[in-house]
Amino acid sequence: MIKTSIAIVLSRQRCCVLSHHWGLCVAVRIALAVESVKVYITVIGGSGERDERVLKAAEDVGVLIAEKGAVLVCGGRGGVMEAVARGAKKAGGLTVGILPGLSRREANPYIDVAIPTGLSHARNAVNVLAGDAVIVIGGGAGTLSEVGLALAYGKPVVVVRGTGGVADLLSGKMIGDSRVYTADGPREAVELALRLASKRREP
Repeated sequence: MIKTSIAIVLSRQRCCVLSHHWGLCVAVRIALAVESVKVYITVIGGSGERDERVLKAAEDVGVLIAEKGAVLVCGGRGGVMEAVARGAKKAGGLTVGILPGLSRREANPYIDVAIPTGLSHARNAVNVLAGDAVIVIGGGAGTLSEVGLALAYGKPVVVVRGTGGVADLLSGKMIGDSRVYTADGPREAVELALRLASKRREP
């Protein structure tokens, strides 16, 4: 019988483990690391969006994602992507941009982690795979492809109704066996996305 003495001091940011049994020590550290992993929310929408009402909704979504402690993932460029990243940075959040080209210089000024893919439109798959849930604000053909990919990969998709484009086109729709969820505003969208993401991450 293996005798093990363990002293564990836990805080939100730190775990100190002292153990005579290395395997148990590693197991405890892994469990705590998994528990502390943040939720990633991908936000998609048109890069050429100019409607101030839609951009305000995107910025509010970014603020709320950051306030909830989640990581924002987006396409990293202009329009909805820039507005949502601006909102997240206002609230002190972390922003990740999945870029279609070869240079980090493509990223808007509110992106913390810029990831050039060189994949052009094919980067849409990376964008939605990086998130635990996807929020749709407006959007055109590129956004439509991202929604299809998100559903194919089993990601929860939430549209902000009233922002036009793909969001309104797909609001409340069933696509095959997959439901597109609807929210009537930024706060409802973020809360619903986080709830669906948490359910998906449960063992």
